[in-house]
Amino acid sequence: MAMKRRDFFRAAASATAAAPVLGICYGFAESIDYHVVRRSVVLPRLAPAFDGTTVAFLTDIHLGPYLAPDTLAAIVRTTRILNPDLILLGGDYTLRDGSYAGPCFDVLSQLQAPLGVFGVLGNHDYIHGLDAIRAGMRYARIAELHNSGVWISRRGERFRVCGVDDLWRGHPDVAAAIGETRPDDACLLVSHNPDVAETLTDPRVGLVLSGHTHGGQVVIPGYGPPMIPSRYGAKYAYGFVDAPITQVLVSSGIGMSGIPIRMNCRPEIVLLTLHADRSPHPHEMPAGDYGFRTTKVRPYRPLLT
Repeated sequence: MAMKRRDFFRAAASATAAAPVLGICYGFAESIDYHVVRRSVVLPRLAPAFDGTTVAFLTDIHLGPYLAPDTLAAIVRTTRILNPDLILLGGDYTLRDGSYAGPCFDVLSQLQAPLGVFGVLGNHDYIHGLDAIRAGMRYARIAELHNSGVWISRRGERFRVCGVDDLWRGHPDVAAAIGETRPDDACLLVSHNPDVAETLTDPRVGLVLSGHTHGGQVVIPGYGPPMIPSRYGAKYAYGFVDAPITQVLVSSGIGMSGIPIRMNCRPEIVLLTLHADRSPHPHEMPAGDYGFRTTKVRPYRPLLT
Protein backbone atom coordinates (compact mmCIF):
# COMPACT_ATOMS: atom_id res chain seq x y z
CA MET A 1 0.00 0.00 0.00
CA ALA A 2 1.37 3.37 -1.00
CA MET A 3 2.03 5.86 1.77
CA LYS A 4 -0.31 8.83 1.75
CA ARG A 5 1.26 12.23 1.16
CA ARG A 6 0.20 13.42 4.62
CA ASP A 7 1.68 10.35 6.30
CA PHE A 8 4.93 10.79 4.39
CA PHE A 9 5.41 14.36 5.58
CA ARG A 10 4.50 13.40 9.13
CA ALA A 11 7.12 10.62 9.09
CA ALA A 12 9.72 12.95 7.58
CA ALA A 13 9.02 15.58 10.23
CA SER A 14 9.38 12.98 12.98
CA ALA A 15 12.68 11.76 11.56
CA THR A 16 13.98 15.33 11.32
CA ALA A 17 13.01 16.03 14.92
CA ALA A 18 14.68 12.82 16.09
CA ALA A 19 17.97 13.45 14.23
CA PRO A 20 19.55 15.71 16.91
CA VAL A 21 18.65 13.22 19.64
CA LEU A 22 20.12 10.35 17.66
CA GLY A 23 23.25 12.41 17.01
CA ILE A 24 23.71 13.11 20.70
CA CYS A 25 23.19 9.44 21.55
CA TYR A 26 25.81 8.51 18.98
CA GLY A 27 28.16 11.11 20.45
CA PHE A 28 27.77 9.60 23.92
CA ALA A 29 28.42 6.10 22.55
CA GLU A 30 31.54 7.15 20.65
CA SER A 31 32.94 8.89 23.72
CA ILE A 32 33.55 5.48 25.33
CA ASP A 33 34.43 3.63 22.12
CA TYR A 34 38.15 3.45 22.88
CA HIS A 35 40.61 1.88 20.51
CA VAL A 36 44.31 1.17 20.29
CA VAL A 37 46.08 3.05 17.49
CA ARG A 38 49.34 1.39 16.48
CA ARG A 39 51.81 3.68 14.74
CA SER A 40 55.46 3.48 13.73
CA VAL A 41 57.92 6.33 13.35
CA VAL A 42 61.57 6.80 12.47
CA LEU A 43 63.15 8.77 15.31
CA PRO A 44 66.19 10.55 13.85
CA ARG A 45 69.51 9.45 15.31
CA LEU A 46 67.94 6.64 17.37
CA ALA A 47 70.63 4.08 18.21
CA PRO A 48 70.13 0.53 16.86
CA ALA A 49 69.83 -0.75 20.45
CA PHE A 50 66.44 0.98 20.66
CA ASP A 51 65.09 -0.06 17.27
CA GLY A 52 61.60 -1.45 17.88
CA THR A 53 61.11 0.23 21.26
CA THR A 54 57.39 0.61 21.99
CA VAL A 55 55.88 3.66 23.66
CA ALA A 56 52.33 3.86 25.04
CA PHE A 57 51.09 7.44 24.92
CA LEU A 58 48.02 8.42 26.98
CA THR A 59 46.87 12.01 27.08
CA ASP A 60 43.92 14.20 28.06
CA ILE A 61 42.40 11.71 30.47
CA HIS A 62 40.12 14.34 32.04
CA LEU A 63 38.84 12.05 34.75
CA GLY A 64 35.73 13.69 36.17
CA PRO A 65 32.04 14.03 35.37
CA TYR A 66 32.48 12.73 31.80
CA LEU A 67 34.86 9.84 32.48
CA ALA A 68 34.64 7.43 35.41
CA PRO A 69 37.47 5.64 37.26
CA ASP A 70 36.15 2.26 36.05
CA THR A 71 36.58 3.37 32.45
CA LEU A 72 40.09 4.58 33.14
CA ALA A 73 40.86 1.29 34.87
CA ALA A 74 39.89 -0.57 31.68
CA ILE A 75 42.23 1.70 29.69
CA VAL A 76 45.07 1.03 32.12
CA ARG A 77 44.47 -2.73 31.90
CA THR A 78 44.59 -2.55 28.13
CA THR A 79 47.78 -0.48 28.24
CA ARG A 80 49.42 -3.08 30.45
CA ILE A 81 48.33 -5.89 28.11
CA LEU A 82 50.07 -4.05 25.27
CA ASN A 83 53.29 -4.42 27.32
CA PRO A 84 55.02 -1.22 26.14
CA ASP A 85 58.68 -0.58 26.89
CA LEU A 86 57.92 3.01 27.92
CA ILE A 87 54.77 4.90 28.97
CA LEU A 88 54.35 8.64 28.43
CA LEU A 89 51.45 10.77 29.67
CA GLY A 90 50.50 14.03 27.97
CA GLY A 91 48.78 15.97 30.77
CA ASP A 92 45.21 17.12 31.61
CA TYR A 93 44.55 14.34 34.11
CA THR A 94 41.28 15.66 35.58
CA LEU A 95 38.34 17.90 34.71
CA ARG A 96 36.52 20.61 36.69
CA ASP A 97 37.40 19.57 40.22
CA GLY A 98 40.67 18.79 42.01
CA SER A 99 38.91 16.09 44.04
CA TYR A 100 39.19 13.82 41.00
CA ALA A 101 42.99 13.75 41.29
CA GLY A 102 42.97 11.03 43.97
CA PRO A 103 40.79 8.55 42.05
CA CYS A 104 42.67 9.31 38.84
CA PHE A 105 46.12 8.55 40.20
CA ASP A 106 44.88 5.58 42.21
CA VAL A 107 44.16 4.00 38.83
CA LEU A 108 47.25 5.36 37.04
CA SER A 109 49.45 3.91 39.79
CA GLN A 110 48.87 0.53 38.10
CA LEU A 111 50.85 1.62 35.04
CA GLN A 112 54.31 0.16 34.75
CA ALA A 113 56.91 -0.27 32.01
CA PRO A 114 60.53 -1.48 31.92
CA LEU A 115 61.88 1.91 30.81
CA GLY A 116 59.64 3.91 33.14
CA VAL A 117 56.46 6.00 33.29
CA PHE A 118 56.76 9.74 32.70
CA GLY A 119 54.32 12.61 32.31
CA VAL A 120 53.94 16.33 31.70
CA LEU A 121 51.39 18.87 32.87
CA GLY A 122 48.52 20.28 30.81
CA ASN A 123 46.54 23.50 31.09
CA HIS A 124 43.71 21.86 33.06
CA ASP A 125 46.18 20.63 35.65
CA TYR A 126 46.85 24.24 36.58
CA ILE A 127 43.15 25.11 36.63
CA HIS A 128 41.93 22.18 38.73
CA GLY A 129 44.55 21.90 41.48
CA LEU A 130 48.23 21.75 40.58
CA ASP A 131 49.33 20.62 44.05
CA ALA A 132 46.90 17.70 44.00
CA ILE A 133 48.02 16.68 40.52
CA ARG A 134 51.69 16.72 41.45
CA ALA A 135 51.04 14.81 44.66
CA GLY A 136 49.10 12.25 42.63
CA MET A 137 51.92 11.85 40.15
CA ARG A 138 54.38 11.21 42.98
CA TYR A 139 51.99 8.68 44.55
CA ALA A 140 51.57 6.87 41.23
CA ARG A 141 55.35 6.87 40.60
CA ILE A 142 54.92 8.93 37.44
CA ALA A 143 58.06 11.01 36.99
CA GLU A 144 57.15 14.57 36.01
CA LEU A 145 59.08 15.97 33.06
CA HIS A 146 58.86 19.63 33.97
CA ASN A 147 61.25 21.35 31.55
CA SER A 148 63.51 18.39 32.17
CA GLY A 149 64.46 15.04 30.73
CA VAL A 150 65.92 11.63 31.38
CA TRP A 151 68.35 9.41 29.54
CA ILE A 152 67.04 6.01 28.53
CA SER A 153 69.96 3.58 28.36
CA ARG A 154 70.42 0.16 26.80
CA ARG A 155 73.59 -1.77 25.87
CA GLY A 156 75.78 1.31 26.13
CA GLU A 157 73.49 3.46 23.94
CA ARG A 158 71.12 6.23 25.03
CA PHE A 159 68.32 8.50 23.89
CA ARG A 160 66.67 11.50 25.50
CA VAL A 161 63.06 11.59 26.68
CA CYS A 162 62.10 15.05 27.86
CA GLY A 163 59.06 17.20 28.50
CA VAL A 164 58.05 20.83 28.81
CA ASP A 165 55.61 22.79 30.92
CA ASP A 166 52.19 23.69 29.52
CA LEU A 167 52.19 26.44 26.91
CA TRP A 168 49.01 28.18 28.07
CA ARG A 169 49.37 28.07 31.84
CA GLY A 170 53.01 27.36 32.50
CA HIS A 171 56.41 28.36 31.18
CA PRO A 172 57.81 25.83 28.70
CA ASP A 173 61.58 25.79 28.38
CA VAL A 174 62.70 23.51 25.57
CA ALA A 175 66.40 24.24 26.08
CA ALA A 176 66.23 23.13 29.72
CA ALA A 177 64.32 19.99 28.75
CA ILE A 178 66.82 19.01 26.07
CA GLY A 179 69.70 19.67 28.45
CA GLU A 180 73.06 18.26 27.41
CA THR A 181 71.70 16.36 24.41
CA ARG A 182 74.36 16.13 21.71
CA PRO A 183 73.64 16.71 18.01
CA ASP A 184 74.05 12.96 17.42
CA ASP A 185 71.62 11.93 20.20
CA ALA A 186 68.00 10.99 19.55
CA CYS A 187 65.55 13.18 21.43
CA LEU A 188 61.80 12.75 21.98
CA LEU A 189 59.92 15.69 23.50
CA VAL A 190 56.50 15.54 25.20
CA SER A 191 54.48 18.76 25.16
CA HIS A 192 50.82 18.83 26.12
CA ASN A 193 50.16 21.60 23.62
CA PRO A 194 51.38 20.89 20.06
CA ASP A 195 51.72 24.61 19.26
CA VAL A 196 55.13 24.44 20.97
CA ALA A 197 56.44 22.62 17.91
CA GLU A 198 55.57 25.47 15.56
CA THR A 199 58.15 27.79 17.14
CA LEU A 200 60.71 25.09 17.96
CA THR A 201 64.15 26.05 16.65
CA ASP A 202 66.36 23.29 18.09
CA PRO A 203 67.03 20.58 15.48
CA ARG A 204 68.00 18.07 18.16
CA VAL A 205 64.30 17.32 18.80
CA GLY A 206 63.38 14.48 16.45
CA LEU A 207 59.76 13.94 17.55
CA VAL A 208 57.15 15.73 19.64
CA LEU A 209 54.22 13.89 21.27
CA SER A 210 51.19 16.03 22.12
CA GLY A 211 47.49 16.05 22.91
CA HIS A 212 45.39 19.05 23.95
CA THR A 213 43.30 19.39 20.78
CA HIS A 214 41.31 16.14 21.36
CA GLY A 215 41.39 15.67 17.59
CA GLY A 216 38.71 18.34 17.51
CA GLN A 217 36.48 16.02 19.63
CA VAL A 218 33.54 16.68 17.28
CA VAL A 219 34.36 16.34 13.58
CA ILE A 220 31.62 17.22 11.09
CA PRO A 221 31.84 15.24 7.83
CA GLY A 222 32.82 17.48 4.94
CA TYR A 223 33.66 20.34 7.27
CA GLY A 224 35.97 19.15 10.02
CA PRO A 225 36.11 20.17 13.68
CA PRO A 226 34.25 23.44 14.37
CA MET A 227 36.71 24.43 17.09
CA ILE A 228 40.35 23.50 17.77
CA PRO A 229 42.30 25.04 20.69
CA SER A 230 45.34 25.95 18.61
CA ARG A 231 46.73 29.16 17.15
CA TYR A 232 47.34 27.27 13.91
CA GLY A 233 43.81 26.12 13.14
CA ALA A 234 43.42 22.52 12.04
CA LYS A 235 47.13 21.93 11.43
CA TYR A 236 47.67 20.32 14.83
CA ALA A 237 44.24 18.76 15.21
CA TYR A 238 45.28 15.12 14.93
CA GLY A 239 47.85 12.63 13.72
CA PHE A 240 51.33 13.10 12.31
CA VAL A 241 52.12 16.69 11.43
CA ASP A 242 55.18 18.20 9.79
CA ALA A 243 56.27 21.12 11.99
CA PRO A 244 58.94 23.55 10.75
CA ILE A 245 61.94 21.51 11.95
CA THR A 246 60.51 18.31 13.43
CA GLN A 247 57.63 15.86 13.30
CA VAL A 248 54.70 15.89 15.71
CA LEU A 249 52.25 13.17 16.68
CA VAL A 250 49.00 14.58 18.09
CA SER A 251 46.67 12.13 19.84
CA SER A 252 42.91 12.54 20.06
CA GLY A 253 43.27 11.68 23.74
CA ILE A 254 41.05 9.77 26.10
CA GLY A 255 38.62 12.12 27.85
CA MET A 256 36.53 15.13 26.93
CA SER A 257 36.08 18.73 27.94
CA GLY A 258 33.43 21.27 27.07
CA ILE A 259 30.76 18.77 26.07
CA PRO A 260 30.56 15.06 27.00
CA ILE A 261 30.44 13.70 23.45
CA ARG A 262 32.71 12.76 20.58
CA MET A 263 31.75 12.48 16.93
CA ASN A 264 33.97 10.99 14.21
CA CYS A 265 36.86 11.29 16.66
CA ARG A 266 37.23 8.20 18.81
CA PRO A 267 39.28 8.28 22.03
CA GLU A 268 42.51 6.35 21.78
CA ILE A 269 45.51 4.70 23.34
CA VAL A 270 48.54 5.24 21.10
CA LEU A 271 51.09 2.45 20.85
CA LEU A 272 54.08 3.91 19.03
CA THR A 273 57.01 1.85 17.76
CA LEU A 274 60.28 3.74 17.41
CA HIS A 275 62.66 2.80 14.62
CA ALA A 276 66.31 3.66 14.13
CA ASP A 277 67.15 6.23 11.50
CA ARG A 278 67.72 4.25 8.31
CA SER A 279 66.89 7.12 5.96
CA PRO A 280 67.38 10.89 5.65
CA HIS A 281 65.75 13.17 8.17
CA PRO A 282 62.05 13.59 7.27
CA HIS A 283 62.55 17.23 6.37
CA GLU A 284 65.20 16.32 3.81
CA MET A 285 62.73 14.12 1.95
CA PRO A 286 60.41 15.06 -0.90
CA ALA A 287 57.18 16.77 0.11
CA GLY A 288 54.62 14.31 1.40
CA ASP A 289 57.14 11.72 2.63
CA TYR A 290 57.77 12.33 6.32
CA GLY A 291 59.50 9.14 7.31
CA PHE A 292 56.63 7.59 9.27
CA ARG A 293 54.07 4.95 8.59
CA THR A 294 50.76 4.13 10.17
CA THR A 295 49.76 0.55 10.83
CA LYS A 296 46.35 -1.01 11.30
CA VAL A 297 44.08 0.44 13.96
CA ARG A 298 42.72 -2.18 16.33
CA PRO A 299 39.45 -1.73 18.21
CA TYR A 300 39.51 -1.13 21.93
CA ARG A 301 37.99 -3.94 23.96
CA PRO A 302 36.82 -2.57 27.33
CA LEU A 303 36.30 -6.04 28.79
CA LEU A 304 39.95 -7.06 28.45
CA THR A 305 41.37 -8.19 31.79
